Amino acid sequence: MSSQKQFESGYKAPVQEQPWPGKQSEMKDPPATEYLPTPDGGYQKYKAAGKLEGQNAIITGGDSGIGRAIAVLYAMEGVKNILIAYLEQEEEDAQETKKLVEKYGATVHLLPGDLSKKENCKRVLDVAIDKFKTINIVVLNHAVQMVRSNIEELPEEQWELTLQTNLTSFFYLAKYAIPHLEPKKGASIVVNASINAYVGRPDLLDYTSSKGGIIAFTRGLANQYVDKGIRVNAVAPGPVWTPLVQSTMGRENLEQFTSPIGRPSQPSEIATCFVFLASPDSSSITGSTLHPNGGVVLNV
Repeated sequence: MSSQKQFESGYKAPVQEQPWPGKQSEMKDPPATEYLPTPDGGYQKYKAAGKLEGQNAIITGGDSGIGRAIAVLYAMEGVKNILIAYLEQEEEDAQETKKLVEKYGATVHLLPGDLSKKENCKRVLDVAIDKFKTINIVVLNHAVQMVRSNIEELPEEQWELTLQTNLTSFFYLAKYAIPHLEPKKGASIVVNASINAYVGRPDLLDYTSSKGGIIAFTRGLANQYVDKGIRVNAVAPGPVWTPLVQSTMGRENLEQFTSPIGRPSQPSEIATCFVFLASPDSSSITGSTLHPNGGVVLNV
């Protein structure tokens, strides 16, 4: 559980840097997974209502941060089976997520692999179909980023890796998943975008470009399948307290890591959006983006 202070306006988490890709198990101030802020600055456990009872889900980047919170809240909401894809370096975090999810009754299948490679994207779906037979929810959440001050300092190899990981892999995963989605039992693809696609953050040019591509991909794919009962939506978080931030943002950015509400969001707060978009509560929403960004007003 995270500290109550994390939910208070003006709270600043201790500046801590980690090697990429970062580990939640090594965060001195761990993010909130099951708990949400209350108006008095405290916290309460997420209250589930069986919104996803009996469904099967794939969650990429599900070992920690936002992905872990999504997996746990999905289990709390009644998801039956969850396949979590993650990098091999994140095995410790993935095992901890597995324990948390299983505590709420879901069966977890862990699948390590680098999703910048097409064959690993295909493997995710092959394993999911073998284990579940059908898929109801696909959450595309994985991403890579690295701060570079300008385009001249941005290595071409980094640009290619970022686009391959953050955007091209979404195409492969969605393409392989769609034939197995069953609209009559709930069929949703929910992707993790970013506020940076809308504000044009200058020191994350490749990441920002990939997230802008994700928004366009979401809209186009939603329009392809709107009449087939498959909904496709996105979430565009603002600053969120995750291992990825500690391992990629650098000390100067971490010292100012906040939002208009006076603190970064917690993964649990973002995960509630993924619950909503995968549930019948959002049955008339497709091709849209939710903006849990801590109060940043965007012209979208």
